[in-house]
Amino acid sequence: MEEEVDWDQEADNWVRWARTPDHDAYWQYRDEFFDRIVPRPGRCTVEVGCGEGRVARDLTARGHRVVGVDRSRRLLHYARDADPSGSHVLANAARLPIADASCDLVVAYNSLMDVADMPTTVSEAARVLEPGGRLCICVTHPVSDAGRFVGSEAESVFEITGSYFGRRRFEETFDRDGLTITFRGWSTALEDYMGAFERAGLLVEALREPRPVATSARKAVWHRVPLFLTIRLVKP
Repeated sequence: MEEEVDWDQEADNWVRWARTPDHDAYWQYRDEFFDRIVPRPGRCTVEVGCGEGRVARDLTARGHRVVGVDRSRRLLHYARDADPSGSHVLANAARLPIADASCDLVVAYNSLMDVADMPTTVSEAARVLEPGGRLCICVTHPVSDAGRFVGSEAESVFEITGSYFGRRRFEETFDRDGLTITFRGWSTALEDYMGAFERAGLLVEALREPRPVATSARKAVWHRVPLFLTIRLVKP
């Protein structure tokens, strides 16, 4: 098995990056995810890979009773500090310490790219869901992961130089507006995601390729090529 991404070493950078308003793409895409993909609150929502807790806090604000799960002690420290009344569990997403069929919603927002064993993580999400429960995910779009724009202008060419297919390790450092962070994880083709869903017995209920809310020069390119893929799946 491949080694898990260690978010402890980037925890401080991630908190500054994620908690600076309108700094990263989350602020442009979150409302469509919550409004079009996530169902109404039920009895229990598990967030896989909750990190410093911003998705869990947004879910809680929308009426969900959330259990946040993450394997990074430092990120969970930040999550608990920001929401002392919340429920946060230190655990590996491929071995959830949650009973079978005990919740009606699992959310994995940009966390399936970070886990070493994506199929087992999906299977674990299916295990803890009750029949009729949903798994809602957001991932970097497999197409956008496979290439890049060759320039910064709005009409810049998007180029894929390698292979779209298969699973590929990535690592890239970003510097923006005085903040720096290194992202590490895996790029995965859509067919491989779908294979994991099929083997877990989950059915696709909704699939979206959302566009950013703003149309600034930096974000305009993502109206031409999808940056994220969001999916709602149901356990029959």
